Amino acid sequence: MDLSFLRALYDRPGPFASVYLDMRRTEDPRAVEVRRHVQCKELADQGAPPETIAAVERVVRDEKERRESGCLAVFACGGEVAYAALLDGPPREEVARYAPLPHVVPLLEQRGEPVSRLVAVVNRLGAHLTCVAADGTRWGAVVPPSVEAPVHKPKGGDMFRQPHVQQAAEEAWRANAKKTARVIDQTVGSCGFELVVIAGDVRERAAVLEHLSEPVLARTVESRAAGPNLDADVAETVRRTRAARMTSAVERFNEQLRKGRRAVDGLRPVVGALRNAQVASLLLDGRTDARAPVWTGPQCTDLATSPDELRERGVSDPVPDRADAALVRALAGTDGELLLITLEDWRAHQGLGALLRYGDRAAVP
Repeated sequence: MDLSFLRALYDRPGPFASVYLDMRRTEDPRAVEVRRHVQCKELADQGAPPETIAAVERVVRDEKERRESGCLAVFACGGEVAYAALLDGPPREEVARYAPLPHVVPLLEQRGEPVSRLVAVVNRLGAHLTCVAADGTRWGAVVPPSVEAPVHKPKGGDMFRQPHVQQAAEEAWRANAKKTARVIDQTVGSCGFELVVIAGDVRERAAVLEHLSEPVLARTVESRAAGPNLDADVAETVRRTRAARMTSAVERFNEQLRKGRRAVDGLRPVVGALRNAQVASLLLDGRTDARAPVWTGPQCTDLATSPDELRERGVSDPVPDRADAALVRALAGTDGELLLITLEDWRAHQGLGALLRYGDRAAVP
């Protein structure tokens, strides 16, 4: 999971109010207002200043007016909202927390491991593309026809003209499929999509697949579904892609850990690797004791398992926070990726592991 979208959040000094609020409509029209009141009171009880609480309330009010439904995640500090997002579904747990660092792991869990993708619904005139970037941004595009007519074969009329028109129609299909494939190749090349799904007209699907470049074809799957069924099919394909990515990362981790090379597990070694900006991928699962404190300083790599260790490194005033909050901040600040592991047979110590960019396990302090 690319964490670059969080960097602007960590540029702020904190402390942060972190709120996860259920914005779903219920039979009671006052339900959201009651939940908002409870969350804001919890923030006040934890010492959040009135101006920061007011910033959270403004976001809640704006979302109520838009009448959107789902889980609202809000992070605010210094009287301003630093980041807000409306996620699908209810929150796994409603949270109101005021602490040195933003509590982002529930956001990342609910947001899910993003899979950048391009979905092309093709027909004999061109295609409609739906694109989803790694940060969740969505946009659509239309591939216009290279040849607009004829695209239909005649079923009657002058029998002497039928073969000519039929051949012209087939040539138009091929030309349009070739253009669609070229646009898909260019779009995938410029945006780096991990997954491509081709749906739509059965004959045109085959023609587009025939003209895709080998690198794009290697990440392409074909779907026979349409309408709502296509959405479900794409969601299942995304799920399988996520699972394959997770399995691959765990296999690499297990191999490197077994060889004593570029992998470490357990809180203290992982903290040391993050402090040295060695972590390429952080693997985190539900067994991690997120409440175990990690001591932090003003820089993203200021972290240690004891305050004295940070003082020895020149941090004059270490502050404790949740382990997961500190680890994710360090990871985002050093361009590492996060993998939320759900495999039952993963056996990293404390449910926490890291694949290293350089060095080996013995070199981690």
